[in-house]
Amino acid sequence: MLLSVVIPAHNEAECIVSTVTTLVTELRGENIPHEILVVDDGSTDETAEVVATLARTYREVLLVRNAAPHGFGNAVRAGLRQFSGEAVAIMMADNSDSPRDLVTYYRCIEGGAECVFGSRFIEGGSTIDYPVHKLIINRLANWFIAGLFRLRLNDTTNAFKCYRRHVIQGLQPLISPHFNLTVEMPLKAIVRGYSYSIVPISWQNRTTGMSKLKLKEMGSRYLFIVLYLWLEKHLSRGDYRRPVPVASPSEATAKLVRNA
Repeated sequence: MLLSVVIPAHNEAECIVSTVTTLVTELRGENIPHEILVVDDGSTDETAEVVATLARTYREVLLVRNAAPHGFGNAVRAGLRQFSGEAVAIMMADNSDSPRDLVTYYRCIEGGAECVFGSRFIEGGSTIDYPVHKLIINRLANWFIAGLFRLRLNDTTNAFKCYRRHVIQGLQPLISPHFNLTVEMPLKAIVRGYSYSIVPISWQNRTTGMSKLKLKEMGSRYLFIVLYLWLEKHLSRGDYRRPVPVASPSEATAKLVRNA
C-alpha cells in the first residue's frame, strides 16, 4: 500500500531538509512504499530550490507548487489533488511531527482503519517545549469541540492525521483556505460516518524558523468551520454521509442465515 505524505511549506528552507530526510530514512527502514509531496506555498526564501534538490536526491520526493491564493489549507488541498497513494498523511514542515508516529498511522490503516487521528494529550502522548499560552488556547478549543460533537478525540486541531483515499474523496468539497482545514477534515470525516482510530503521538516545538499560525487571525475561522460542520451534522438529514454499501442478494441471504 503506497503511503503519500503531504507537507505544506512556506519559508521553511531552514528545516525542510531535516524533516524530509528523517522521514525518508524512517519509511525506508520500515519498508513502507511512499511518496512525499512538499507543497511550496509561495515561499520567498529558498524552500522551492531546496526541495527541488531533495527531489533529485530522493526518488520519493516531489515538489508541488501552490499558486495563489496561498494559505495552509490551500497548500494542503493542492497536495491532495496530486497524491497517488491508497492512504495520505498530512505532516508539518518544521520537524515537529514524529516519523515513528507516521509508521504507527500506516500500520493502523493497514489494519483496516479509515482514518487515524493522533493525540498528544492521552496516555503515551507527549509534547516538548509547547508555548504555555498556545497550550491553554489549544486545550480550551479542543474541550469546546469535543463537547459540542461529543467526541472521544481530544486533539482535533492537530494537523498530523492520516486518511484512506476514499475518505478524502468523501470529504469533498474541502473549503478551508487556512489552518482551519486541520479541524474541517477530521470533523467532516466523523460527521460523515467514517471510522477512525486514535493513537498517542509526540510533538516537539520547532527549533528553526517561525510558526505560521496566527491565533488572532484564526479564531473566527476555526469557529466558522466548527459551526458549519455542527450544522451539517444536525440539519443536513444525512445528505452528505458516506453511502451505505448495498448487499447483493446472496450476501443478504448469507447474513440472514448467520443471524438465524
